[in-house]
Amino acid sequence: MTDAPVRPAPRPDAHRGPATLSEVAASYPDSPRRRRRLGPSLRRVARHVALIAFGLIMLYPLLWMLASSFKPTDLIFREPGLIPTELDLGNYTDGWNALLHPFGHYLMNSALVVLGCVLGNLVSCSMAAYAFARLKFRGRGIWFAVMLMSIMLPIHVIIVPQYILFSSLEWINTFLPLIVPKLLATDAFFVFLMVQFFRGIPKELDEAARLDGCGHGRIFLQIMLPLSLPALATTAIFTFIWTWNDFFSQLIFLTRPDMYTVPLALRTFVDATSNSSWGPLFAMSIVSLIPVFLVFLFGQKYLVKGIATTGIK
Repeated sequence: MTDAPVRPAPRPDAHRGPATLSEVAASYPDSPRRRRRLGPSLRRVARHVALIAFGLIMLYPLLWMLASSFKPTDLIFREPGLIPTELDLGNYTDGWNALLHPFGHYLMNSALVVLGCVLGNLVSCSMAAYAFARLKFRGRGIWFAVMLMSIMLPIHVIIVPQYILFSSLEWINTFLPLIVPKLLATDAFFVFLMVQFFRGIPKELDEAARLDGCGHGRIFLQIMLPLSLPALATTAIFTFIWTWNDFFSQLIFLTRPDMYTVPLALRTFVDATSNSSWGPLFAMSIVSLIPVFLVFLFGQKYLVKGIATTGIK
């Protein structure tokens, strides 16, 4: 009995038939298809390199201030590089104790002002926004337009009548002129932001709550506020940053050194008639930036979500 001839095993791609012309062309390194494939990746790499370079340019002043806070004062402007040749940690201890009070006193003053402003904006702006978004009252459109027009008023226009009013109330050199206006929903930007968010919440939730016997107070507290956490977080973060960095209003209403906040305390390091303490100034500037950095770091996701869900472009 003769053995059957052994046939070679078919190749895995034998069923595909002969290679097409495009497959043969794509196998060459300089083929048009491969160039088209590498084009988007090269553009993506170039875009990221440009963004990183732009980010370094934006961060350079902050990095220079951080490096200068560890230099002796006489070397800050003689060696403008980012790597200090001499380290001087005394700038932080000197800056902390250089003024009439320790620098922690001014940090506490700023913290009190910021806390009052954040709570005031959260309460008043959310209530005003709920009224514009959900309540029906006469002249709602006109008052909403007036509220939006107030955004265009610069603070320099209203600071004089405010000072006259607060001076007659004997509120100068207190924190009341900085906190009380926030309790009256004077920041129209945050009112508009929350109105946009409340309008995105389905009205069917309000109707279902009314069927259960809820009034506007319970609807606002138990339905609207829990759902508007991103908008509230955005309001709190922006209010914190703007109030912490505010210099003009605090300069007008706070004239006693013991009432100074952080921006006013930093201003006292710069003297127009004699040598300025640049090293302690940069050191305390870094210290004052730490709360802002922490707030932005931990509230970044709420900030992005709040901006994205309110329609603010």
